[in-house]
Amino acid sequence: MSAGTLTTNTLNDVADPAAFHRALAQWNNRRLAPGTPHADWVADAREDAEMTLLEGAFVERMRADAAPWLQDLPEDPDGFVAWFEALKGAGPGEDDPLFPWLAESATLEEMRWFLLQEVAGEAGFEDLVAYAQVKMPTRPKLELARNYWDEMGRGAEGGMHGPMLDRLARALDLAPTIDGTVWPSLALGNTLVAFSTTRRYAYHALGALGAVELTAPWRATHVAAGLKRLRVGTERKYFALHATLDVEHSRAWNEEVLRPLAAERPEVVRSLAEGAVMRLRAGERCFAAYRDHLWGAEQVRRSA
Repeated sequence: MSAGTLTTNTLNDVADPAAFHRALAQWNNRRLAPGTPHADWVADAREDAEMTLLEGAFVERMRADAAPWLQDLPEDPDGFVAWFEALKGAGPGEDDPLFPWLAESATLEEMRWFLLQEVAGEAGFEDLVAYAQVKMPTRPKLELARNYWDEMGRGAEGGMHGPMLDRLARALDLAPTIDGTVWPSLALGNTLVAFSTTRRYAYHALGALGAVELTAPWRATHVAAGLKRLRVGTERKYFALHATLDVEHSRAWNEEVLRPLAAERPEVVRSLAEGAVMRLRAGERCFAAYRDHLWGAEQVRRSA
């Protein structure tokens, strides 16, 4: 089913989440790709309007799902930043047992399947930051620029984070496709794209991206350890880098993005918090889907 066949009356993420997120991912691929003027632009614009409504309804359901996590949300800057930092280790999906298993037990084929899902669902952190920074206040904007510059290898092609992941995918002969990806992984990418490309969710994007920086190092450390155990070469650098660099990125994000926004624009605190929780909840669903697949495969392997 293509994105163009969807309507708000025939399909939504509640009725058929797999079909919905495949269609949403296909639409995102089409609308975000650089293009040139063409004769079908009116049809694309109609599809954009319909898909925007579907995307918005999905995000609003996720906002409702996140509400229980925000019942005691502090409104002062110190309290909010402390609440945000406490998501590390205690938020949705944190300390998932999948990652120690990847570090210690996964076979190369199991690791390849996991990475295939991760690569397919990857939304491009640097592009999301670039979208999110539009018309932000100066202090947060400067930190987003510094973060973006790190993601871009500080101007050196060999240090760019996106191509690092591409090199790992090539080394492991991964060929990601939308149809071959579990829907929660697609949903995670679709959520981040919705946040960064829809201006009413701009502060959700900052909360979500900050949550990525906050929580990624623990998971990246385990994946890097698993890749090293499996004797994957220098291509594992992507995860080794994020195991260390994102720690400093997170400190800077919390102090230069979240804290000044909470102090100067307290009305956006809830959006920042919602974005963080929604990102972590989406990750939690991914990890559960990965475990269902991988640990089922492990049981078959162990009983053979």
